[in-house]
Amino acid sequence: MEERLGQIIKAKVTDENDAYFYAQVDGGHTYEIDKDELEKPLKLGGYVTGFAYQNEDHRLQITKAVPDIQKDQYAWGKVVQGRSDLGVFVDIGLANKDLVVSLDDLPTIHDLWPKKGDRLLLTIKEDNKGRLWGKPAQQDIVKAVSRQARLGAGIKKGDKIKATVYRNKLVGTLVLTDNYCLGFIHPSQREIEPRLGEVVEARVLGVNEHGVINLSLKPLAYQVMDEDAQFLLLQLKRKPEHFLPFNDKSDPESIKMQFGFSKSQFKRALGRLYKERLIEQVDDGIRLTDKGLAGE
Repeated sequence: MEERLGQIIKAKVTDENDAYFYAQVDGGHTYEIDKDELEKPLKLGGYVTGFAYQNEDHRLQITKAVPDIQKDQYAWGKVVQGRSDLGVFVDIGLANKDLVVSLDDLPTIHDLWPKKGDRLLLTIKEDNKGRLWGKPAQQDIVKAVSRQARLGAGIKKGDKIKATVYRNKLVGTLVLTDNYCLGFIHPSQREIEPRLGEVVEARVLGVNEHGVINLSLKPLAYQVMDEDAQFLLLQLKRKPEHFLPFNDKSDPESIKMQFGFSKSQFKRALGRLYKERLIEQVDDGIRLTDKGLAGE
């Protein structure tokens, strides 16, 4: 039995009832085939080919609806639930069986486990008791199915792309984009660590020499600023030389007339822009930096 599960097999049809046909492999174990999934009846004495597994009622079954995930074959499966003492259950396309990814193959930090709706790149493995489990793709497999990214080839800095987390490491989060490019999110480029299997929307920072996309989950600096800082940044961008003849020593009344807010508000806005390195102080005023001009 153990050697026939999780793969496509051919079996001889030996019997039927109202709900199922039954088939055997080399006179051994008997598998049931649900009549509801068949387009036309099987013939007794004939053969049926399909995916063999043990359903949720622990009965051997063959299905013609072959899942993409099989032994030694990887594909995406959707997480449907989790159980802290066991692992997570993944829908791989079988009507009456979800595949379990063991807690041994999940992050040691429970908060990083996949949640319902997340997705995992999996294959099927079999334990020494003949039970089928889902095994997430390791680095060598992900690398084998990925392709190198290149700036200018449909990817540019600042682009928003979707990617799925396939590994959590201390050095950062490893992701695979929807078009199978490798991506990396440094801890400094995220507020919280995303879960294994989580689909994130990230911003392209660049592509390294190995064709891996460096990504950020943080918003652009101007998007998290208060209104005063955003307004001041906008004023600088609108000026031909991106310069304003104001600084933290400017006259309060002049500041009020120019920007419509108090000197203390102006100083707070300046401080925020300085902190983000979006402006620099020059003679008699402030000017946008290259970073501020680019809006990064």
